[in-house]
Amino acid sequence: MEVDMPAVKPKQIKSEIRKVPVPAHRYTPLKESWMKVYTPIVEHLDLQIRFNLSTRNVEIRAGSKMVESAYLQKAEDFVRAFVCGFEIEDALALIRLEDLFIDSFEVQDVKPLKGDHLSRAIGRLAGKGGRTKFTIENSTKTRIVLADSKIHILGSYQNIQLAKRALCNLILGTPPSKVYGTLRTMASRSSDQF
Repeated sequence: MEVDMPAVKPKQIKSEIRKVPVPAHRYTPLKESWMKVYTPIVEHLDLQIRFNLSTRNVEIRAGSKMVESAYLQKAEDFVRAFVCGFEIEDALALIRLEDLFIDSFEVQDVKPLKGDHLSRAIGRLAGKGGRTKFTIENSTKTRIVLADSKIHILGSYQNIQLAKRALCNLILGTPPSKVYGTLRTMASRSSDQF
């Protein structure tokens, strides 16, 4: 007795998709810099990328070739860094270098502040003309984005911890001159280790 079995199609492997949500205030910068975001992901990492207008997400997936999941993670981190507010050149370092990370926290996580107190704390972080932020970035070899009450730091793990400690001290009310002195000693200590 013969039974005709329907032909079984080989299962297609579903490629992994990473989605990065894009807030409304980053649509215009993403639209203007789309080719700078698109090019490294498609040409260097051999991935596919698109901006889904209905869900407002940047979707990244592996192409027809098998790609390491590390490449997907690097591409996701790169797009997430750009969406957080980092410059394209700074975000590209996430693709090129191995041990770079992004750490984000809010001023409210450090100390619960409201109204003018919150505004003054954010002002202390930026400094006059952005000088305090710039000094912390240069002495810790990190990049910092102050987005309202959110703070994003891009750098190596150890450098992120140094920058985060300095920012937390500023939020708690430590004078900037004392924070600079602490940063100077910590930076010289870390350079002596290498």
